[in-house]
Amino acid sequence: MAGRKINPWLKFGLEFGPLLAFFIAFGRLKARSFSFAGTEYSGFILATALFVPLMVASTLVLWRLTGRLSPMQVATLVLVVVFGGLTIWLNDPRFLKMKVTIIYLMFAGILGLGMALGKSWLALVMEEVLPLTPVGWRILTWRLIAFFLGLAVLNEAIARTMSDQAWVNFKTFGLTVLVFGFFMAQARLFARHAAPKQD
Repeated sequence: MAGRKINPWLKFGLEFGPLLAFFIAFGRLKARSFSFAGTEYSGFILATALFVPLMVASTLVLWRLTGRLSPMQVATLVLVVVFGGLTIWLNDPRFLKMKVTIIYLMFAGILGLGMALGKSWLALVMEEVLPLTPVGWRILTWRLIAFFLGLAVLNEAIARTMSDQAWVNFKTFGLTVLVFGFFMAQARLFARHAAPKQD
């Protein structure tokens, strides 16, 4: 069932607002540490403690306004709550960083399973906004699988070898630019395999 339409800027704010809030909070708190119940917490942990409830609240508001959530939004929320919660509980930033890797591995795995079954599940999600031929969907799906696997490897490399600030910058801006660039690079595919218009 189709969801209710809302203002695109409001939708953008609800989807990306928590991430921007995390970026701003980390920027302000990264050089500080806080003591609670005898345990020292870094600015990263405090920013995560802000990010998780904001993500839950914004997703619930989005569901309330539109009447639906996509499977990707639900999966992202669950992973944010689980791995963000582990980050706070265990006082270890690695869990929130790991969440990004798991999301992209999960997306690649789901699309790969669909292809193994002879179906492009990507087409089921995007065919209304991006009409392609079956061949076009197969090519795009395989490319997206490879892209998601690459993002998972890149996230792990940055998380394990670079500073928290470098990872936060990558998570907030780098991933968005890479995803946008990927779809821009598919322009020739979209033109070559566009589905014929129907009357």
